[in-house]
Amino acid sequence: MSTLDHDLLPAPLPPERRGWRTADVARASIVVLAVWFGLQLLWSVSSLVFLVFLATLFGLAVGRGVDVLARFRIRRGIASALIVLGTLGAIGGVLAWTAPTLIEQGKQLQTAFPDAVHKLQTWVDSTRSGFVGRLISSAPASATAAAGSERTAADSTAAPSEAIRQRITTALGGASRYLFSFVSNTLAAATAFVLMVFLAMYIGAEPEVYRGWLLSVVPATSRAEVRLVLSGIATVLRKWLVTQMIAMLVIGSVSMVVLLLLGVKAAFALAFIAGLCEFIPTVGPVLSAVPAILMGFVDSPEKALAVLVAYWGIQFLENNLLIPYLMRGEMDLPPAITLVAQSLMTLLFGFVGLMVAVPLTAAVLVPLRMMAVREDAREQAMRAADAAGRAAAETTAAGGATP
Repeated sequence: MSTLDHDLLPAPLPPERRGWRTADVARASIVVLAVWFGLQLLWSVSSLVFLVFLATLFGLAVGRGVDVLARFRIRRGIASALIVLGTLGAIGGVLAWTAPTLIEQGKQLQTAFPDAVHKLQTWVDSTRSGFVGRLISSAPASATAAAGSERTAADSTAAPSEAIRQRITTALGGASRYLFSFVSNTLAAATAFVLMVFLAMYIGAEPEVYRGWLLSVVPATSRAEVRLVLSGIATVLRKWLVTQMIAMLVIGSVSMVVLLLLGVKAAFALAFIAGLCEFIPTVGPVLSAVPAILMGFVDSPEKALAVLVAYWGIQFLENNLLIPYLMRGEMDLPPAITLVAQSLMTLLFGFVGLMVAVPLTAAVLVPLRMMAVREDAREQAMRAADAAGRAAAETTAAGGATP
């Protein structure tokens, strides 16, 4: 072994420092218990944690607007209130302006929906002898096998049209409970909304104050790195929220134009649903396409197919042109990680977990990426130092061998 390699080896530990001592075991046990109790506490107040996270997400966007207004010597608290209340007023004004159309087309959608289901049943019955009929008639038996022997026997003998009716009714009932269970208590939902608005207002007014509180519990030796991590998380979350807001407007507008061109009924209401569902990446566009496709069946299966192709084309252009242009590499979430995070958060926390799954995953990936970049830089530096050491050793050896 060369002298250089010997110098790089760590010094051996003294005998009294080898292995785990009683104090080390006690400290590790305390850390494990603290982490366990902390996770239990977070689980019990998960709704409040997600509420604070959403308020922080909106507060970061408000803070950027406050920074702009502060240049005109407007106090940050007043600027934050103006932005939040002005945004709520604008949204309320748009809703009030479009409320008659939404109500009218909502009633039209509610009335035409059973007709759409009937047209779908008729189309399936007409293709009973084909591949679609065999596929749908065999699907209920396999899908309900785990639900119990009684339902299995009933569904296996059902006609394709009756099976479709049962499946759609069950799916819509489940989606209704799944999507709107968190607003079953109106008072609690209104209180949560008001709390989120005020939290976003306070965080947007003085983000450095709350960042300072977070840094105060971090050891002084790690505060610089944690500050960089918090800054990176804030940038990614702000960029994600702005991107989603723009995407909601664009997708809602484009969907309305496309549905009007295709002659689909209740185009404005369906486009409004598409814009709202756009806030939930990956899953939201699929949910918004289902009622539009069913409404296409009111006229013909060909129109339903055209709606399906149109929605697919809109999502293709969004994922490959709009979102990459808006994000510009700030947050590149792999689709597999996004789907796994959304599924896991939905199973654990329901619809609220689905809403925060993507931004929360983006926030968690920020420090992981920073650690990966730092490790890559450290590895490259070690390789460069090793190469320099070898070159110096070869030069020294060559000089000593020269007569």
